[in-house]
Order: sequence, then C-alpha cells, then structure tokens
Amino acid sequence: MLGIFKKKANTLLGIDISSTSVKLIELSRSGSRYKVEAYAVEPLPLNAIVEKNIAELEMVGQAIAKLVLKAHTSVKQAAVAVSGSAVITKTIEMDAGLTDDELENQLKIEADQYIPYPIEEVAIDFEVQGVSVRSSDKVNVLLAACRKENVEVREAALTLGGLSAKVVEIEAYAMERACGLLADQLGNDEEDLTVAVVDIGATMMTLSVLHNRQTIYTREQMFGGKQLTDEIQRRYGLPVEEAGRAKKHGGLPDDYDREVLTPFKDAVVQQVSRSLQFFFAAGQYSQVDYIVLAGGTSSIVGLEQLVQEKIGTPTLVANPFANMTLSNKVNAGALTSDAPSLMIACGLAMRSFD
Repeated sequence: MLGIFKKKANTLLGIDISSTSVKLIELSRSGSRYKVEAYAVEPLPLNAIVEKNIAELEMVGQAIAKLVLKAHTSVKQAAVAVSGSAVITKTIEMDAGLTDDELENQLKIEADQYIPYPIEEVAIDFEVQGVSVRSSDKVNVLLAACRKENVEVREAALTLGGLSAKVVEIEAYAMERACGLLADQLGNDEEDLTVAVVDIGATMMTLSVLHNRQTIYTREQMFGGKQLTDEIQRRYGLPVEEAGRAKKHGGLPDDYDREVLTPFKDAVVQQVSRSLQFFFAAGQYSQVDYIVLAGGTSSIVGLEQLVQEKIGTPTLVANPFANMTLSNKVNAGALTSDAPSLMIACGLAMRSFD
C-alpha cells in the first residue's frame, strides 16, 4: 500500500524533496499550539532532480544525511511526498459495509478500469469519504495510485540519508494541510473561502484551489525562479551558484531591478493570472477570495503587492509558522525568510498528529 492516508502517532519529519533543495521540518504539539522543534534546508546539486523525478539517487541521499545533521534532530521516521503529476486520484462508488480488506481486494480487481498502468507497477491507497449522495448503500472512496518506482526511489533516498519513510503522500494534500495554519491571515470565515495557492518553485509552478479547506483543483506548469537565476547568469556573466546567491542576498549592479527583476515579476503576475483563467474556465467559479503565494520565488520583495494590484484579489505570502513557538535551536530569522517554501514540508510534518 502507498500509505497516503495512513494514521501515524509518532513524530515524523516532514521531508520535502524539491527540484533544487531538500527541506526538513519537525513539529511538536501541545493542545492546539504547534512548536517548530527542528528545521533545515540543504541545496541539491544541479540535475539531481529532473521534472520532479529523482535522477541522482546518491546525491539526494547524501543531501538528506547532511540535512538531518544540520537540523540536530534525533527523529528517524519521515513523511515524504510525490508530486501531483505522478499521482492519479479518482473518487469511485463502492458497496457500503465492505471491510477495509474487502475494499482493498475489490479495488485491486477493478483498478485497471481507472489506472492506465499495469497493476503490478502501481502502489495504490484509498480512503472512504462517506456515504454517496446518490445511494445510501454506496460509499464514495477516494482512490490514489502512483507508479511504484516514484514511491520506491523516495524511500530509497530517505534510507540513504539514514531515515525511514513511514508516509508517502501527495504534495497537494500536504499543501492543503499546511493551509489550515493560515486561518488567522485569511480571516475567521475561512470555512467558506475559495483560496488559490500558487506555489512557485525553481522550475514548476503549481496552482491549488481550496474551497472550504478542500482541494478542488490543481494544475502544474513549467515556470519558476530558475528563469530569474538564468537571466542573472546570462546578463552579468555569473556562475550558477553566484547567480543564485546574488538573487537571494543582493549585490547586483544598479540596473538589476529595472532590467531583470521587474520584467520577471511581471512574468510571474502573467503566469498567475493565466493559471487562474484556466481554473475559471474549468467550471463553476469566476473568482477566488484570496491568492496565497508559496515557494521560494514568493519571497521576492513587492511581489504580493504587484499580484494584488494587477489581478485585484487580496494576496498574501504564506507563513505557516506565524503562530508557532520555536525551539532554541531554530533560527527565527532564517525560518521566517524560508517560510513560504516550507509549506509542503510543514504539511508533511503535521502527519505526526493525524
């Protein structure tokens, strides 16, 4: 089984393997208050991840080992995620009254109707969502399927890094869980809101739309912060590491803001607007209440104001840690600066409390 919906009582590290880095979050909880016990980010070598797939297993394993040392954590069990494009999800009706084992056997028999891969190459999981509205003797079952190699390569990377994978989840679900922490920022009537979460990573931008805290739409497209790094490299003749550093910490020539950063910010607004148009074209919604920017690129100064101004929707940068306490080994300034890119890692760490 894939373990997407598995219940887990022990502390889990949230490990997000993204295209340019590996991120770790460890949380504890007292009552309803969370505490960040450990956090770290470790960059990945170029091309270790290609289009969200692990291409260089050894490199990723080494980065995870460094990450664990850097975080000073003794926890050895982890939750990790596969990207939405690697997963097929489908809600199907099945007979009510079947046990979990009977459901699982039935799904394995019927899975080839829903999954375009040979069943022996696929890891599947399911969760009963409740009684069907059409018939009280049927239940809605959410089926999630993913090629085994996508799960196994992540498990292998964690093993090389000295960890064991207890949960393999879908990135969109981890993002949805972390969004529950933004309630204060979104106002109290969050239950009725439609929120567009735009996660802009290095190479991929993912739009997830949540209504009543449930994901109702996701779309991935090739666009990200690497385009800005590439342009800095090209224009100023810098090697890739230096370009990345300069993008984050400054020190570029005076024309950078006008010639490079402003056109890139305009391109981000254009991509966000375009993604939302695809969502509106797909169905019953013609607007969203909020846009939440996540991912490393959303830390660019002034980007949220520009998105809000041009699209006309209240926009904020995600910080899932705003109401959390921090252990004394966590650097508060670094955590705040990295917060928008830690949403998935945070949502994975929250699996400890499901």
